[in-house]
Formats: sequence, structure tokens, C-alpha cells
Amino acid sequence: MTTAADALQMLKDNDVKYVELRFTDIAGKEMHLTVPASRIDEDTFELGQPFDGSSFAGWRGIEASDMLLLPDPSSARMDPFREVNTIIFTCDVLEPSTGKGYARDPRSIAKRAEAYLKSTGIGDAAYFGPEPEFFIFDAIRWKHAPGESFYKIDSEEAPWSSGLDLEGGNLGHRNRVKGGYFPVSPVDSFADIRSEMCTLIEQQGVPVEIHHHEVGCAGQCEIGTKFSTLVERADWTQIVKYTVWNVAAAFGKTATFMPKPIFGINGSGMHTNMSLFRDGKNVFYDPNDPRGLSKEAYSFIAGLLHHVKGFAAITNPLVNSYKRLVPGYEAPCYLAWSASNRSALIRIPASRGQSTRVELRSPDPACNPYLAFAVCLAAGLDGIEKGMTPPEEVTENIFAMDQATREANGIESLPGSLEEAIHALKADQ
Repeated sequence: MTTAADALQMLKDNDVKYVELRFTDIAGKEMHLTVPASRIDEDTFELGQPFDGSSFAGWRGIEASDMLLLPDPSSARMDPFREVNTIIFTCDVLEPSTGKGYARDPRSIAKRAEAYLKSTGIGDAAYFGPEPEFFIFDAIRWKHAPGESFYKIDSEEAPWSSGLDLEGGNLGHRNRVKGGYFPVSPVDSFADIRSEMCTLIEQQGVPVEIHHHEVGCAGQCEIGTKFSTLVERADWTQIVKYTVWNVAAAFGKTATFMPKPIFGINGSGMHTNMSLFRDGKNVFYDPNDPRGLSKEAYSFIAGLLHHVKGFAAITNPLVNSYKRLVPGYEAPCYLAWSASNRSALIRIPASRGQSTRVELRSPDPACNPYLAFAVCLAAGLDGIEKGMTPPEEVTENIFAMDQATREANGIESLPGSLEEAIHALKADQ
């Protein structure tokens, strides 16, 4: 474990001038305040940094606004985007009266989810491996006024940009619609940008496993990073987002994790892989099962399916999220599971043994990762604790089924709008 003394030594070793204290609000956006490094001492890591919590939506009122930021020494990393040497600490938000995690602080909620898992005896660690996709555009313009409303996405890589008169000439290298998966350069025009993103992501302590162009033909990309425990993996997801946004800006581009920025083009998901471990062994693996799955794995799947309509408002939190969850664009919208079928909501990737995991394919990268991972864990554990049994595996392409066939097989749909999702959430405590 990194101690406060280690963190303070890091400040000295790197000639740090400023310290960024980061936390995440309910909507999943990182916030920060900056203090001179000379103001940071061991008391900062024990007593916290006071701040006003009344200006964040859904938090405290102005009559009880005092809160504390407690930096996590193990989260220390140099900010690669600052001119002056600056170190970042991810923080928990504390109640000043009790010194405990604030009830609405997403990171504190995620920590309570990990503690609850241990209290059940089902496992001592929950591992998460999210796969957030994103788009890189050349420019974004929009306007909403009484007499005018529009949005405009500029993407030189998009197939509809073949007629643009570009400086240096239009070279014509374009993806076809839905044809953006794995092309080489020059069709893939973002390989260098992604490599720079990966370099800086790793520099901040997040192991990178892969990067590539995605199906969306107008600059959709994915950077695959390693799985980790719930809280750390949520921390890492925030680091990935911060880095993607800022590298894109440094290249004169704009990146977005919006689930469905372009009509008629595949949206951006965040397939989320999950596994439980106890005493160093994967709880989901059973070598005697035909699929290699334990009874706990089947019940975890059942819990996810039972509660997914209720927690969709958390894993898919925008009005725009439900523009992605429609048939025809590889996005899962039907409640089913399969050992390999990618049209199902839940898939079991091919690896078994210690790598056995459950992949929930509905979340999108606009979600708050602390809340999304916590609620997925809670739903799965509810399935285990209540001994739930999942429906039969669906091996057929669900997208190719008609409505009558889906109904005959008992296959329901995810909520069709954020409004529906919120009603489902209220009905599922």
C-alpha cells in the first residue's frame, strides 16, 4: 500500500508545484480543485481538504454544505497535461461530522459495495473489466435558441466527407458505413492519436491491453485496459476518459463517450466483464459443468437479468442512451444470455478457468462507473443470495427473430427510454 509518507515523497521527487484533488459527482463527471503542493502534509491525508458541496446537483443544500475531500495516497499520478508539475489524487468525499464516506459520494458507495460482498462470504473480491468505446470528431457545433436549433458534426474520416475540399486535397480514404472495424491506415486515421492516449494512460498507472478502430465509420475507437477490483477499476475508467478527452484536444480533435452521437451509425457501448473471487479462486468456474460455470455464476446471471430493467437508469443514464439500445446496430436490447451469442444481453466469453467471467453488454460509457459497477454487483449478489435460476440459454440470433418468436421464447426488452428506465428503477429497490 502507498502511504501518505510515500505520496509526500513523490511530491518532492517530482518537484511538484500543485496538487489536484479529484472526485466524481453523481452524474459521473470528474471534478477538481487545486492547491499548492506546499499546503499538502500528512494531515491532508488524515483530516481531508474542506470544500463547499452545495453547488453539485443532487448533493447538499447550502444550509449544510461543508464537506471534506480525503485523498487516496495509492492514486497518486502525475498529470501529463499540465505545464507546471502537478500531481493528481483521487479522493473520497467525507462527512465532516463523522469522518465517514458521504452517502451520495459514488466512490464511497463503490467501497460499501465491496465491503458488502465480503460480508456475504460469497467472495472477497469483485473484478471488473469495462470496454468503453468513444468517437473522435474534428469539430462539434450546436445551437438551441428561440429561432434556431441545430447540431453539426465534422468528421473528415466519415464516408459522407468524400466531397469535402480539404487543404492538401481529399485523398479519399474512407470507411464504408458500419465498416470501421480494424481497417489499417490511412483508412484508420486515428492510430497515432490512440497510441498517444495509450502511452499516457499507462504513464498514469493503467495497464493497456489493446487499441483499435471500432465499427462506427466516423472515428469510433476503443482502448482496452486491464481488469481490476471494483473501486480501482472505476478509478481507472475515469483516468481513461480524462486522457482520451485531453489527447484528442491536443491533436485539435474532440472526443466523446456519448452513447449514440450519430443516427444510423453504431453507438458506443461499455461492455462490462465481471467475476467474483474467494481465496484466490474464481467463484464462477466449475470444471464439471458443460459450460464451465458454477451455480453461483448461473445465479449471478439470473440476478442481472432480474434487475437489469431496474438498474438501466444507472448503467444507461442519458436520454441519448436509449437511441443506442435499438436493433440493427449490435447493441443488446433483449433480455437473454448465451455462452457465445453476441446478440444476447449477457455473454460468457470463451476463456474459462481463472478467466471465467460474465459480460453484460448493455452499459454505455456515459454512466458513472462507480455506481454502475456497484449496482451490477448488487444485482448479481441478489441472484446468488436468493438462489435465482436463469432462463434457458439462447443460441439463435435474437436480432433475426420476429416479435412473435421472441415472445414465444419469453425474451423481454430493455426499457425503451430513460423515462421507462426511471419508472423501472423506482419499482425495483
